[in-house]
Amino acid sequence: MKIYDVLILGAGASALMCAANLDKKLSVGIVEGNGKIAQKLKISGGGKCNITNVELSRDNYDGDQEFIFNVFESFSRDDLLNYLHANGLEPVIRKNRYYFCKESSDEIIKIFKKATKHVDMYLNNDILWVKKSGATFEVKTQAELLRAKKVVVATGGKSYQSLGASDIGLSIAKSFGIKVKEFTPALVGLTVQKEQFWMKELSGLSCPAAIKIGAKTIKEELLFAHKGISGPAILSASLYWQKGNITIDFLSDANILELIKGSKKLLSSLIPLPKRLSKALLEALHVEDIECKKITQSAKERLMRIHNYEFAPAGNFGFSKAEVCRGGVLSEELNPYTMEALDVKDLYFIGEVVDVTGELGGYNFQWAFSSAAVCAEGINSST
Repeated sequence: MKIYDVLILGAGASALMCAANLDKKLSVGIVEGNGKIAQKLKISGGGKCNITNVELSRDNYDGDQEFIFNVFESFSRDDLLNYLHANGLEPVIRKNRYYFCKESSDEIIKIFKKATKHVDMYLNNDILWVKKSGATFEVKTQAELLRAKKVVVATGGKSYQSLGASDIGLSIAKSFGIKVKEFTPALVGLTVQKEQFWMKELSGLSCPAAIKIGAKTIKEELLFAHKGISGPAILSASLYWQKGNITIDFLSDANILELIKGSKKLLSSLIPLPKRLSKALLEALHVEDIECKKITQSAKERLMRIHNYEFAPAGNFGFSKAEVCRGGVLSEELNPYTMEALDVKDLYFIGEVVDVTGELGGYNFQWAFSSAAVCAEGINSST
């Protein structure tokens, strides 16, 4: 039976980047449960794939800061852009922040298909378990038993279960005694308590907002949904929320008292938000919608809560609506310069299966690509 130099489990962003950067003299196989590669890359960013972000630092991630820093020092955003440029892809910047494929995600998928033509693809092959026998790994799938000298686990998280996502990566890690943090939904909408049900009645409306959780503030678009609140601001904020209060500033670029000062207009007319939202906010803050100049001091104090509306979400929308997962193989178990497990020689973990999760906006693909490139270089150097 053939023994591969490297078997990569998964065929997503990190798996393909790793395979593309491995030395061509190595025999490489990719094992994937789906019938096609790069399924999440394909649909992300509205089909145009938000590859990375203009503003990139470890502060955009939930995880071990030093570990993240070391990985990005080895393969940075500029390294990624240079790699794409060398392969004929010039991402475009949207909203002055986000790098997207110009036409569609097929552009980046095409690069990986070309770079992995030499790789044996085992598609429609769900992974059942991984064991080590001497210096060789055995990978059991639903169809066959594969062997390899090195195994790279790039199986992602539990979000997008419609695309075959699972927690098999954590099961593999645990079978080798490697510590993990169980997956929980991240980059996901938040449900609300009964006192905030007024938000659900605004389903479909959006507005710019600043969401504060502890010392973290996220400024982006907030979307009211029939389940609660969502949109880019909430999705990124959800990464840092587990329980307790969050604070919303609905007018982060203005001062409400300055806006209404001395005006004869109704309060709802001067608040620069959709009228339905303005009226709902006033009701939630127990402020009567009267002429601005008639507002009392106590009403002004309540009105100021438009800048710090504080409440505790009830929960989140769950894995089915989550963009990614928080949790994974603990970074303390891995070498940040190779992504190899410290206590299991020749076993590597990359991408979302590692306990590093980024905010919305290309950060998670950047992590996938960076951790994969670091892993490939580590393997190339050891063979």
